[in-house]
Amino acid sequence: MNKKQLMLAALSATLAGGLAACSGKNAGDGPDAGAAGQKTKLVYWTGDRHDSEFIKEKVDDFNRTNSDGIEVELVVKGDDFDQALDMSFQTSEAPDVIRVKENTIQTFYKKGYLAPIDDYLTDELRAEFPQMDVLNSFDGKRYSLPNYGTTMRLIYNKELFQKAGIASPPATLAELVEDAKKITAVGKANGEYGFAQNFKSPGSALGRSARVIAEMSGYGGFGYDFKTARYDFTPFKPIIEAFKQMKDDGSMLPGVESLDIDPLRAQFAEGKIGMYLSFSAEAGVYQSQFPAKIEWAAAPAPTIDGNVKGASGFLGGQWLAISSQSAHKEAAWTFMSYMYGDPILQQYQEKGFGISMVPAVSEVAAKPEVYGIDGFLPNAHDGVWPVYPAVPVQGAKSDDVFFKYILDGGDLDALIADLNKRYNTALDAAIASGDVVASPDPAFDPAKLAGQYAS
Repeated sequence: MNKKQLMLAALSATLAGGLAACSGKNAGDGPDAGAAGQKTKLVYWTGDRHDSEFIKEKVDDFNRTNSDGIEVELVVKGDDFDQALDMSFQTSEAPDVIRVKENTIQTFYKKGYLAPIDDYLTDELRAEFPQMDVLNSFDGKRYSLPNYGTTMRLIYNKELFQKAGIASPPATLAELVEDAKKITAVGKANGEYGFAQNFKSPGSALGRSARVIAEMSGYGGFGYDFKTARYDFTPFKPIIEAFKQMKDDGSMLPGVESLDIDPLRAQFAEGKIGMYLSFSAEAGVYQSQFPAKIEWAAAPAPTIDGNVKGASGFLGGQWLAISSQSAHKEAAWTFMSYMYGDPILQQYQEKGFGISMVPAVSEVAAKPEVYGIDGFLPNAHDGVWPVYPAVPVQGAKSDDVFFKYILDGGDLDALIADLNKRYNTALDAAIASGDVVASPDPAFDPAKLAGQYAS
């Protein structure tokens, strides 16, 4: 069975769905500390908060039951995860185990943060966990294994929709703007607003909203055009204009510019937000982390004009990785092996934290009883996009530029032209240095990605 067949088998299953302060490793803990009767201490960093209670429980179980003298400290970071990780490597205080994602693993690999795990893999593990080029493998070596994937959807308050007389979720940007205005008009007196995003981190906010609208409309969600192998943020213009219109209309929850994702979720659970865009992890969030007091549902993200010309990015293929700086790589792999055990992965799916990408798990996992989960199930419009070439652009990043425009306005055409110039300059430099390989694909058709869940 090839990779695509494995992935499709996994996705025939149903959708399955910060805590500790940061601290460095004990410099006195050597690789053989466990054998000497002392604990081998590991630090595990994750940026995920939707599953943090579950992960903490499993880490505690490992610490209590493992016979190797290993003790793992779980550190849950916020939206500053990437910057904090950079700093940790600069100060030689990097964690031992790192949560990697589809939009970070390539960057972390290029920076030399990750250690290959091939020497630890048995034939059974190689057969069970799909190898996915660029998503968990680089230059023939594996750096992570898949656990779950996620879909992206519009999450909406059914009660506010009914109150505002809205029959169905918006299918176009124009409808999104109009529906947000209607909800605000009938709910503002009670502190209810039409739309919100977690703009405390523009990258996080636009990465779960503008990105999926662009991808469903047939454009690369990070501004990269696979047909031309060039950056072009022009397709984002109507999306960013629509967001600015909602802000100007007063349809956004007050204070969104400083709103983090968990406070947003808390407000939505209380019934104060009509709509926002995010990942399938929200189903588990409203089951346990922020029990929803309202009726809500998930629907496909709107497109620019109502026509689906691409695919909503299906994200996944990686989960945990070992730090290249870890002095305890063997112990780190022991912990990773525990976390990748079928019982934990099965519970992860059954509790509604993600869509299993491991066939052996999805074949036996029961359907989770999680409210709202059906709206996140993979559909004919979901698909895996190619990985775009991330480059170290000079100056403000696209998300920051767009967010500033949403708040303050300006000449959006000029801002986009400047982004295109700076990103393509960085791309050319990365190609010239050999850090990036990028070739035009004139035959690339984003519509053909729909319904395909393997790279």
